[in-house]
Amino acid sequence: MTNSQERETLVSRLSEIDTSQIPPDGGEEYNRLIFESSPYLLQHATNPVDWHPWGQQAFDLAREKDKPVLVSIGYSTCHWCHVMEEESFEDPEVAEVMNKLFVPIKVDREERPDLDNLYMTACQIVTGGGGWPLNVFLTPDKAPFYAATYMPRQPRGEMPGIISILTKVGAMWQSDRDKLLQTGQEIGEALVRLESGPSTAETSLSEEPLEQAFELFKSSFDQQRGGFGKAPKFPMPHNLSLLLHIANRFEQDEALTMAVNTLQHIRMGGMYDHIGFGMHRYSVDAYWRVPHFEKMLYDQALVTMAALDVYQKTGDDFFAMLADQTMTYVLRDLTLPEGGFCSGEDADTEGAEGTYYLWTPQQVEEVLGHQHATIFCTCYEISEEGNFEGKNIPRLEMDLKEWSQWFGVSPEELGAVLEDGRRKLLEARKSRIRPHRDDKVLVAWNGLTIAAMARTGSLLGHGEYLEAATRAADFILSEMRDEQGRLLRRWRRGQTAIPAFLEDYAALILGLIELYQATFESRYLAEALQLAKDMQNLFGDENGVYYDTATDAEQVLVRKRTLHDGAMVSGNAMAATALLRLAAMTGDMELEDHAKQILLASAKQWNDAPTGSGQLLMALDLALTEQEVLVIAAPKDDPEGTKMVKAAREGFRPQLTVLWHAPDDASLAELTPLVQDKTMLDGNPTAYLCRGQTCLSPAGDVDQLRDRLKS
Repeated sequence: MTNSQERETLVSRLSEIDTSQIPPDGGEEYNRLIFESSPYLLQHATNPVDWHPWGQQAFDLAREKDKPVLVSIGYSTCHWCHVMEEESFEDPEVAEVMNKLFVPIKVDREERPDLDNLYMTACQIVTGGGGWPLNVFLTPDKAPFYAATYMPRQPRGEMPGIISILTKVGAMWQSDRDKLLQTGQEIGEALVRLESGPSTAETSLSEEPLEQAFELFKSSFDQQRGGFGKAPKFPMPHNLSLLLHIANRFEQDEALTMAVNTLQHIRMGGMYDHIGFGMHRYSVDAYWRVPHFEKMLYDQALVTMAALDVYQKTGDDFFAMLADQTMTYVLRDLTLPEGGFCSGEDADTEGAEGTYYLWTPQQVEEVLGHQHATIFCTCYEISEEGNFEGKNIPRLEMDLKEWSQWFGVSPEELGAVLEDGRRKLLEARKSRIRPHRDDKVLVAWNGLTIAAMARTGSLLGHGEYLEAATRAADFILSEMRDEQGRLLRRWRRGQTAIPAFLEDYAALILGLIELYQATFESRYLAEALQLAKDMQNLFGDENGVYYDTATDAEQVLVRKRTLHDGAMVSGNAMAATALLRLAAMTGDMELEDHAKQILLASAKQWNDAPTGSGQLLMALDLALTEQEVLVIAAPKDDPEGTKMVKAAREGFRPQLTVLWHAPDDASLAELTPLVQDKTMLDGNPTAYLCRGQTCLSPAGDVDQLRDRLKS
């Protein structure tokens, strides 16, 4: 086996080969993943396993050779996926058994969330749990009959080794196939039942689900360290944003306290990269001290949005800085020259987890010198004994104010010293071997990041974030659509593929809404409205809840509809939110009706799992709240108009939408009738605030507008 650096170089070279002239069938024992673009599939391109990409050709081969199919699902930054590959898929003996008994297929879950969702559900039916790598055994008709997650090379405790599992399943396929086929049929029927949904939908929306969610959050809240439940702890930033909605609706300070406390502990603990910024995947302990080190793009976007919510609610610069630093990381390390954002970074470096992020006191002293290193190591808990496998994850047990009191200096003085040390250590860290970066661009994750970038830029006044959000949006709109305007989910190195899913459309619409709110460029509102129409046509259903896959997409066993949030928020929840916001911006009640139909059909989801319905419940809160629309009538970029926009953003007002009606912008009036007849009075910038169907008297300056907003 080659070392990780040699292997990454080889995989990179393989991905750059022009495969257009190479026949697709490389022979029976040929690993076909060499022809793929997915970084995850390319990581397996040198395995002795005869991998196939997902496609009908592989299932036709299984039927022809009378073999079952083994589908292995993971993603390129997955630690345990790497472990299983190195232990098993690179092992000639394991590969020989797999190739003899099965048709093996590799799937990138990030490219095909539909397959991942379907077969993960099957795994949960079979085993009661799930995770990645996900390994599912299928009939040639794609029906699952057995599933497992990580399978060790050798037996471990009660876990059998992979060769034993493969051999037993292969033997049953020959000797007791009817039992496996019956199991596959039963699992398929269970999948259909799960998708049948409730027999009746709610007839009206109420606050009760929000109250129930609040009570459940309270019962599981960790008063000492923030977060909910026990280890492992996931940040789930969208749930923190939901708590801000609950705090607003019910004037509940406790909900605000839970969100603030959790974000503070996440930012101070080892979950956050104190040297280079950015959020790690989750905490393996209950104290946010030891992370699982991978960094995912959607986590950066969601934590930024939550931090901005708390910043607007509290005015505390700590949370503005958290948003700013997280977007700094994305801009520096996850942004491609073409404009799109990469999917994430691996947990592993050189075959070990977290190596890139760990420090010893000696390493810090080599960079900072003895005196400076002593201060830095004291604050960031970097010791000789180490806090993680003999080395150290930088983390803060006290915040800057508490440490400055301990040292007897001002927060400004200590902050300057620590920031100088951080920058020097970041520069020194660049000489280390970086974790693998998954450089594919996914529309859904980019849509959320566009929203976070645009909102950070507009709230904090950072033009570089607005520029990055604009470039990413323009890149997707120009490079990730087919000739008919159909969105494509994935772009990598000039190649686009895979019809986009509901989550892609919904997240991009949200990103374009935030980009319009930040730049007031009418074309982004126009694109969002067109995508909303396309979304309804491709994914809509008379029962209200949208399908995850479109009418023109591959259908496997059952067409799923997802309402629950995982680490990534659900497509239906984002769709409902996007439609409500567009309805408020345009007065189009048909959009609002579509959103409310989703919500009315979703009651079972939030009743069964309120804490797994954060984005859905935020959409419910939005639907129950009287919407506010502020129209600024002023020349584009007018200083007084800009002050009015800034005043409107003081405080947390998720129900507020701002439209900028410039005299020379005829396109906006074509998109929304709400700006018609709202013009400058006496030639001066004028603000019109409307709540529901009632408009207040026009405001001619910032002070008058503030009075209207408070009334």
